[in-house]
Amino acid sequence: MIRDTSAQDRPIAAPRNRKKQIVWVGLGLATLVALGLVMPTVARLMSSDSSASSARLRIAEVKRGTLVRDVSVQGRVVAAVSPTLYARTAGTVTLDVHAGDKVAKGDVVAEVDSPELTNRLKQEQATLDSLGLDVERATIDNRKAQAASQMAYEQAVIDRQTAEREVERNEKAFQRGAQPEMTVLRAKDSLAKAKLSEANAQHNVQLDRESLAFNLKTKRVALDRQKLLVEDLARQVDELKLRSPVDGVVGQLIAQQRANVAASAPILTVVDLTALEVEVQVPEVFAHDLGVGMSAEIQDGGERYAGEVSAISPEVLNGQVTGRVRFGDRKPAGLRQNQQLTTRILMDEHPNVLMVERGPFVDTGAGRVAYVVRNGTAERTAIQVGATSLNAVEIVSGVKEGDRIVISGTDEFKGAQKIALN
Repeated sequence: MIRDTSAQDRPIAAPRNRKKQIVWVGLGLATLVALGLVMPTVARLMSSDSSASSARLRIAEVKRGTLVRDVSVQGRVVAAVSPTLYARTAGTVTLDVHAGDKVAKGDVVAEVDSPELTNRLKQEQATLDSLGLDVERATIDNRKAQAASQMAYEQAVIDRQTAEREVERNEKAFQRGAQPEMTVLRAKDSLAKAKLSEANAQHNVQLDRESLAFNLKTKRVALDRQKLLVEDLARQVDELKLRSPVDGVVGQLIAQQRANVAASAPILTVVDLTALEVEVQVPEVFAHDLGVGMSAEIQDGGERYAGEVSAISPEVLNGQVTGRVRFGDRKPAGLRQNQQLTTRILMDEHPNVLMVERGPFVDTGAGRVAYVVRNGTAERTAIQVGATSLNAVEIVSGVKEGDRIVISGTDEFKGAQKIALN
């Protein structure tokens, strides 16, 4: 039998394909990585009530800082002092200026011609002169009457003295037997009569003095009253010349040249450009928060100027409240009446508070709900909102510093507790 070579054969292992092994290992690792990345997302989706795209949401971080409550409105420049001049009485107006003319305080800008008032002043002045003459005449008559009364009194004194000497002489003659007693008695009667006449004359002097003084005082009172009337008419005639009450420029000419105007009719306005303010219209929702003296910031171009709220209207018109903002120590140059300026009113400050950028979430959740973003999930959280401003809102409770919340509108969440963000 012929022997074969089977006893000499041995198995040889097939060569390994290393490239294929590397590919399979890479695919396995990629699968593991993909599973590691997908599993959290899948877990979030499984544990969430809904999902939303984060690209369509605005998310802001809760920070600690000072919240300034303010309101920004458009205002217009108005003159704080812009008086209107009126006609004191009816007449023909003559304008001495044109719109835009510069005037100084006290300058005559217009004049109203009123012949009736002028004639009345002349008549009352004539009456005043007549009363003045009456007072002078009464003064002279008083002196004459007082002189006559004094003369009568002095004559009565002389008569008394004569009667006293007559009694003394008759008594001596009676004591020596040269005169009868009847003569002495007649002399004493004459003395008594002279004394009575003297007393009456003295009393009449006092009465005449008082009576004449009273009559003179009455005439002087009438004279003083007439003086007041003339002075008032003179003032009215002088006020026919309309004078500028401030330094400024002539604003609007309300009456036409040589026009007949009624009493109290407006003639023109004068604008004081040295005292300008900004008139603002503030939304009604801020009416209760506004107050006189609040700080303000007025923007003109790229410059900002400090201001202060100087007045607030007590009424609301068309959903807005009118206010006035006064410039501080510095104001823009070259301001014009009715120029538009952006004004920011600072109502109050809340230092060291948790705050976040303001967004529609405040209105959507009524200030009680917010969605806090953690690990790719927005979770519905109860919050409490405090003070608000145009740009930020204070959060009193429900979140902490560093939390991120959805500040855009959350209507699409439909009140879900957890929202997966992708």
